[in-house]
Amino acid sequence: MTPDKVVVTLVGLAAIAAIAWFFWMVKKPGVKAGLTSGGYQEAMVLVKGGYTPDVIVVERGKPVRLNFVRTESASCSEMVMLPDFNKTAMLPEGETVAVEFLPDRAGEFEFQCQMGMLRGKLVVE
Repeated sequence: MTPDKVVVTLVGLAAIAAIAWFFWMVKKPGVKAGLTSGGYQEAMVLVKGGYTPDVIVVERGKPVRLNFVRTESASCSEMVMLPDFNKTAMLPEGETVAVEFLPDRAGEFEFQCQMGMLRGKLVVE
């Protein structure tokens, strides 16, 4: 193998490793849900090509209210599912939809669209 092929191969492998690290191995700290006067841990989630924020941190044993606002017309984003909490909600475009539940155990739990293309994570501490 010639020196230029070795350099190109090494640069290519380094680029692949950097892309894999950036997209799959970096842990996002998440957004801590705010506490309301009614005792709910509440967070607003924008649905537009994904969930923003896509990592939400809450405390175990306190009720949670996630307010989803869908600002797009893509069919994939018209529903949100929280399978670990047995919750599903339709998200009409332009409306705020509250999803309420009580996280009774610590861990990381996914929420997603019905097709599994849009994903978020709820971290219960």
